[in-house]
Formats: sequence, structure tokens, C-alpha cells
Amino acid sequence: MTWRSSSYSDDINCVQVRGDLAALRDSKDVSGPLLTVPALRELVRGVKAGRWSR
Repeated sequence: MTWRSSSYSDDINCVQVRGDLAALRDSKDVSGPLLTVPALRELVRGVKAGRWSR
């Protein structure tokens, strides 16, 4: 499976998304835990609902 980095991230600190858009991972720990589809959907819902802010 291919992964791509966010265009808003630098080469060291970035979030990567899997090619099928079913998971996210931290580029510093590519063998670490993944945020998968159910959790990713909940994250997107939360962001759209304004649950978190900068």
C-alpha cells in the first residue's frame, strides 16, 4: 500500500494518509499505530462539528 504526506507538513513532522484513504499514520513512527477508517470518520465528523480548535 502506498502512503502520501500532507502538503502542509515538512519532511520530518508529518501525517501520512494511506492511498485508499482508509488510514492515517505518523511519519516519525511508520510501524506504529494507525488511525483507521472508523476512527478517521469520527475524527472528520468532530472537526466538521467544531469539537476541536487550534
